[in-house]
Formats: sequence, structure tokens, C-alpha cells
Amino acid sequence: MISATLSHADLLALFDREQRREIVFPNVRREVTPHVIRHVPLEGMAGGCFIAYSCLDETNADVAIEEQIAYFEGLGLDFEWKHYDHDTPADLLQRLAARGFEIEEAEAVCVLDLADAPAFYWQPVTHDIRRITDPARLADVVAVHDAVWPENAGPLAQLLAQEMAHDAEAIHVYAAYADDKPVCAAWIRFHAGTSFASLWGGSTLPAYRKRGIYSAMLATRAQEARRRGFRFLTIDASPMSRPIVEKHGFQLLTFSHPCKWNAR
Repeated sequence: MISATLSHADLLALFDREQRREIVFPNVRREVTPHVIRHVPLEGMAGGCFIAYSCLDETNADVAIEEQIAYFEGLGLDFEWKHYDHDTPADLLQRLAARGFEIEEAEAVCVLDLADAPAFYWQPVTHDIRRITDPARLADVVAVHDAVWPENAGPLAQLLAQEMAHDAEAIHVYAAYADDKPVCAAWIRFHAGTSFASLWGGSTLPAYRKRGIYSAMLATRAQEARRRGFRFLTIDASPMSRPIVEKHGFQLLTFSHPCKWNAR
């Protein structure tokens, strides 16, 4: 059992329905086609295009892949096909790779049932963690993110600021401070009408790791999610963060691969 009341299969089905098929993102146009659900940022909005869900088989997978390439190429836009290990057909990832998609490192999709989460989450947080509500302070978040992930530097401040302007309560952004500077940054998205809140970021400067700051950031966001009535937390965990979240009760749901297509 991955949850006190839901089997792994049931929770995976709930995740697929609420977080892949039905989910609506702010400032994004959701497009439902016969075989995929794709998301395209509205004009002037930050963020990338992506396919969140596909329903394919051996007879139509290659045609659907070509359709999506043609669609985004026609717009002159790059896009990401988010592949999950349980997606069909079983060789979909190999088909995407053979067609020329750049397959990035696998991410562990982990879930925490807040109904039976460890007591650690509900203890007072003693680290200096502050919610960022002023877009001008997002520079602290970006400074940490870009220092840890320089290869992923991009319009993060613009993306977060636009989401905050769209609905300030749908996303909470946090920074942790030590020695009078930001040393960890993370955010949480609350998906209205679903059972899930999702965790993002969680980057900590190397010199400040192994001090419990990342764990405190987990607890801060879990406490807010429970206060808001959400049942589950999800995270796409990197190899660095997966051991930490599993130590704190998260369980593996599936693996995902970001598959990137660069418009030519």
C-alpha cells in the first residue's frame, strides 16, 4: 500500500486523472486532441509548451508523434513531451528517442499522503523560511536556483511573478535564509479541485546542505497544504532529492522522462 486507503494502482489512476488529464495551469491554453493533451502559454506569458498526457497504442503512436512535431514546428515553438513509465505503448520512450527527441534524466515521481505523514512534518519550523509575496524579492529565489542549476537558467522570476499575479493563493514561493543571504528556494502549487499540491524547486546552495534546511522547506509546504485541505503532495525528485523525500515518507509512484524537441 502506498497510502493508508489507496493502493498504488488506485493512486496512480487518480494522479493521471487529476494531474495529467484534467489539470489546468494558469496563463496557459489547454488543448485536448484525440490522442494527447497539450499546453501552450498564452501570448506574453513565460513558460514552455508541453504535452502532459497521451493515450496511444502501437498503431497510432508514430502518427501522433509526427502530428505534434508538425503542430509545434508550425508555431515555431520548442516543446516537451512528458513521458511516464506506465504510458502506452510500452516502447513510447524509445519511439520518441528514435524520432529525435532529447531524452533527459529520469525523474522519480514521489507522493506523500498527508493523512498519515510522519510527525516530523507537524513540528515547528525553526529555520528562517519566508514566504515571498513581493515579486521584487523573487531575485533571492532566482539567485539560489541559478547557482545550483546554471544550465537551467531562464525566465523563472517572470514565470513565478505571472503566476502570483494570476492567483496569489495558487502558488506559494519560499526562500530560506542563513548568514544574511538566501540559501534555499522552493515553491508549491495548489491545484484547485484536485487532491494534490505539487512541490517545485527545493534548491539549496552546496555550502548549506546537510543542515536540515531542505527538510524544513518540505515541512513548511506540507503544513500549508494540510491547512488548505489537500490530501497528497507530489514531487518530481532528482537523484539528489529523492533520498531526502523518501526518508520523510514520500513513496515512489512512477518515473517520468522529460523529452525535449527543439523547433528547427
